Amino acid sequence: MLNQIISRLRQLPGNVWVLSATSFLTDVSSEMLFNLLPLFLANVLGVRTAVVGLIEGVAETTASLLKAYSGTLSDQLGKRKPLAVLGYGLSALAKPFLYFASTWGWVLGVRFSDRVGKGLRTAPRDALLAGSVKEERRGLAFGLHRAGDTAGAFTGLAIATLIIWYSQAGLAELTRQTFQKVVLASIIPALLAVIILAVGAREVVTAPQKKTGLIFNWQGMDRRFRAFLIVIILFTLGNSSDAFIILLGQARGLNVLQVMGMLLTFNAIYASLSGPAGALSDRIGRRKLVLAGWLVYGLIYLGFAEARTGIQVWVLFGLYGIYYGLTEGTARALIGDLVSQPQHGTAYGLYHASVGITALPASLIAGLLWQGLGSWAGFGPSAPFYFGALMAGIAWILFLTLVR
Repeated sequence: MLNQIISRLRQLPGNVWVLSATSFLTDVSSEMLFNLLPLFLANVLGVRTAVVGLIEGVAETTASLLKAYSGTLSDQLGKRKPLAVLGYGLSALAKPFLYFASTWGWVLGVRFSDRVGKGLRTAPRDALLAGSVKEERRGLAFGLHRAGDTAGAFTGLAIATLIIWYSQAGLAELTRQTFQKVVLASIIPALLAVIILAVGAREVVTAPQKKTGLIFNWQGMDRRFRAFLIVIILFTLGNSSDAFIILLGQARGLNVLQVMGMLLTFNAIYASLSGPAGALSDRIGRRKLVLAGWLVYGLIYLGFAEARTGIQVWVLFGLYGIYYGLTEGTARALIGDLVSQPQHGTAYGLYHASVGITALPASLIAGLLWQGLGSWAGFGPSAPFYFGALMAGIAWILFLTLVR
């Protein structure tokens, strides 16, 4: 089995490796910063959970419409690479401004700019990846890409952990000075990622698609893809930002360094599973792995709701990497199977937009369930996770029955 995977890896085209390296370096930069943002907002700026949910939701959602448009635009142009390079470049330019952040509005502005960059690049990049490989190797290609992405997250978190270890005498809360050092360390890998993509990636030219005047263009798409989008929206409505898991860990007694250890555990499991899971989906089908991953997700969210100690949150968050490893690359490969290549950009744009747009109500609901609003008191830290498990159960049943 291992020899077969190695042999198939050697047969993957250069674009898969270039895009994986780009995502690796980008996540080295991004994850060392954005996983610390909830702690920076709470510990340094004194922001409450409802505002954290607002920032995460607005940043994701407002950029998500751009994901749909950039995907459709790449179909109309018949080219993917220019939009991908532009998106990665914008994100790289936005991150250094976090060094000067003194209010949550400033953080929102940087987060929004970064997400605009992600909105520009994500659908064209996934379409470029899907168009670079044959269908029978698509699961492996997306699995490798997700493994590179997550290995970058692990590396970035490890660097941030070392910075925290050497910079702070007290580890109970994050300090501004430590966060600023992490911002400076994030600049170099972000710029390297843009250079590698611009120089190394080869364009996969497709026939330009006719302009329809619509951002959300459903024409000619498989009915199963449309059903999949509806189910994804329901699932994502309960899948609030992972920032709430980080805050849960701190609320249950983890200090900053232990939170970083928790994140490292998650990314190690996620990265180690992504490649094999992608290869497995080529053999047994994508649908089975998505269903298995969503079942794992629902059980783990129930575990978060019941967790009463920091170590319980840590262990559960590590296991949470199983869900990501099974589903992230597999779901994207499934979309490539359901939609013809000239419409890959539009399909990936619609997928990412659906997830991103739903992120705003998902994170707002989570923040309000946790904290409450005005005179209404929230149900506490467990409530968002009970809600997430419920929505995952509903989505699992619908995916099983509607997406054949």
